[in-house]
Amino acid sequence: MTLILKEPFQSLWAGQDPFVAVEALQGQVYRELEGRRTLRTEVDGRGYFVKIHRGIGWGEIVKNLASLRLPVLGAGQEWRAIERLQQAGVPTMTAVAYGERGNNPAMQHSFIVTEELAPTTDLEQLTLGWAEQAPAPRLKRALIDEVARMTGTMHRAGVNHRDCYICHFLLHTDTPVTADNLRLSLIDLHRAQVRAQVPRRWRNKDLAGLYFSALHIGLTRGDRLRFLRAYFQAAGSPRPLRQLLRDEARLLAWLQRRADKLLQRYARKYAPGAVHE
Repeated sequence: MTLILKEPFQSLWAGQDPFVAVEALQGQVYRELEGRRTLRTEVDGRGYFVKIHRGIGWGEIVKNLASLRLPVLGAGQEWRAIERLQQAGVPTMTAVAYGERGNNPAMQHSFIVTEELAPTTDLEQLTLGWAEQAPAPRLKRALIDEVARMTGTMHRAGVNHRDCYICHFLLHTDTPVTADNLRLSLIDLHRAQVRAQVPRRWRNKDLAGLYFSALHIGLTRGDRLRFLRAYFQAAGSPRPLRQLLRDEARLLAWLQRRADKLLQRYARKYAPGAVHE
């Protein structure tokens, strides 16, 4: 068993079984699945997000593996990803409680509690109107640079996100947001993988997710090139733009093909009027 409790949960759950106590927490439920529950709760007036994993069963594990998807077995993936990102200097969540018990991966009971990041808005919401009304150029460039820096540093630190979309970058709004004063935090790391080095395949999937999620926000070719230059600089591979385009020509072509496939999948499953099987 693994158990790490920080305040206020160290005091709140003193003398209790934390695995029972976490299940008793009340609040707004954001997701309720057979094997996972996500909710927001408050303790002493402060907000916290709670993710509880109850084991997904061998059937679900086999189904994921048969579909070439890596199953999420518990809260440990998010805990380790947060730790690694903090060590690398990538702003992310602060975990204040983590527990894991059970040796059977299909039945493992685990949880993670993180401090709420507020007030914030995610970049998907922020950019909704950009295609119709472009933001201030300096602010847009600053946001592109910071997303690229965070993503490149994340990958250099051995973490790939697996849900790398602009909606998972939170912009802090506690102070006026300007090009010279902005803070982003990366969230939703429950599927993240942590290694000594991110395989190229998984790096590219993260980049494709970002590209896909930003397709319709009015970015220019110059904006996309700015992201690439900043990303590879943060990833430890600074190169002149001309050389970068030559060296990464295959990657750029693959990103476009991957984005097209994601668009087709979205149209089939989620677009208005789509037929759900």
